[in-house]
Amino acid sequence: MAAELSGSDAAAVADRLETLTSWNAEWRGLRVAVLGLGVTGFAVADTLTELGADVLVLAPAADDDRARILEVIGARLVRHPLDSVPDELVAFAPELVVASPGFHPDHPVLDWAAEHEVAVWGDVELAWRVRDKVNAADWILVTGTNGKTTTVQMTATFLAANGLRAAPCGNIGVPVLDAVRDPGGFDVLVVELSSYQLHHLPTVGPGALHPWASVVLNIADDHLDWHGSAEAYRAAKATVYANTKVACVYNRADEATMHMVEDAEVEEGARAIGFGLDVPGPSDFGVVEGILCDRAFLDERRTAALEIITLGELEPHGLDAPHVVQNILAASALARSYGVPVGVIHDALGDFRLDAHRIETVAVAGGIRWIDDSKATNPHAAEASLRAFGRVVWIVGGLLKGVDADALVAAHAGRLRAAIVIGVDRSALVSAFQRHAPELPLFEVVTDDTETVMPDAVALAASVAEPGDTVLLAPAAASMDQFADYADRGRRFHEAVRARLGGEADGDFDRHRPTGHG
Repeated sequence: MAAELSGSDAAAVADRLETLTSWNAEWRGLRVAVLGLGVTGFAVADTLTELGADVLVLAPAADDDRARILEVIGARLVRHPLDSVPDELVAFAPELVVASPGFHPDHPVLDWAAEHEVAVWGDVELAWRVRDKVNAADWILVTGTNGKTTTVQMTATFLAANGLRAAPCGNIGVPVLDAVRDPGGFDVLVVELSSYQLHHLPTVGPGALHPWASVVLNIADDHLDWHGSAEAYRAAKATVYANTKVACVYNRADEATMHMVEDAEVEEGARAIGFGLDVPGPSDFGVVEGILCDRAFLDERRTAALEIITLGELEPHGLDAPHVVQNILAASALARSYGVPVGVIHDALGDFRLDAHRIETVAVAGGIRWIDDSKATNPHAAEASLRAFGRVVWIVGGLLKGVDADALVAAHAGRLRAAIVIGVDRSALVSAFQRHAPELPLFEVVTDDTETVMPDAVALAASVAEPGDTVLLAPAAASMDQFADYADRGRRFHEAVRARLGGEADGDFDRHRPTGHG
């Protein structure tokens, strides 16, 4: 029989949850249902059992090693498709549900929780509430449609170069809860937040974050199938600015981010700091005659600027593409808000390298450059990549996640030598090319065999590319229709290029290293 909470019991639970704002609060015996057993879900379950809570994990699938560890630490696991509410959950009568980021807002279990007035948190809220386990680090929050991981890594690199203990974490692949519980402790956590994680974050009350600084890098339609509308997606992203203490960083070229800052409820004294590729105004970061500049964090900002680095210095390391420069400016603003000198940022950039599968040069042969930007998983990211190159043979396609790529094709058809469409459902892209570039050589990779998709695409690209061209893998789509993830897609592209060119490449092929989920 299902357990039910009376009205007085429900009020008592709500009151108790209000008090849970420290690792040392009374978590013992709290009944918590954890949805999902991926990297995030496991970190949640591990944390809660360490706190003494009574934990029930619900997951459609479970890694065997994680399942065994759950048993050891005292959490219970229910394998269930979760297309309906499990009887075990109803009988458990949870006082709290912690949902992993992938669960849609209208998921049956979340609907059930709302109907029964059971609080729903995400892993980030839980991490904020227990952030004082070792020492309560300051948090710097980073979100946006594209560039999050690069900006997080750069910001953490700049902070560490200044002698601070800084951890990149969150959606970058290391759960925030793991960083909070690290026995060494940190001065600053640089937290990448997806729109999924932001959806569950409150902006008021004991679970609301109060970050040192925050940024929305850019906004373009993405994950509309998850959020239900562009408005809901943007509202989730805007949450990152709430309660910011020192600096709300925004993109001057993206008006939506400026309006988010204008509408945000922040702490007294927090400043709006713009960044862009144009000349910066006072309180901005920007570019003047090829020099990246800070006009925000200096007393003479109305009449002077601090030089960070030149585009010429960035070029040898592949950091001079416009969208990467924007990431550098945003990361510099975040680091400068924490007191990192511009000289430290300059020197740190000399050693910084982009992740694998992010506008990564695979090879140059016969005057043709082969570029892997498999991490361009939406049209906005692909557009930034296309703008970085001249004449392009474009390998594009995959899961579009409800996003229309028509405008992207129309905007860039003029720079294309040819287009090669991959993916299980190619019809929307093929139609877009036929409408906007009917004379453009257009090829489809029709195989359903993952092993042959990239070899076929690379062979087609090699047949049409000419000296001076760039063969660009920038799919503008997710990868899971044919590949394990974007990294798998990128690795297979590397392998296919290597097999095709053999010893023809000018110099060594770049080695690619494993990456976390993005």
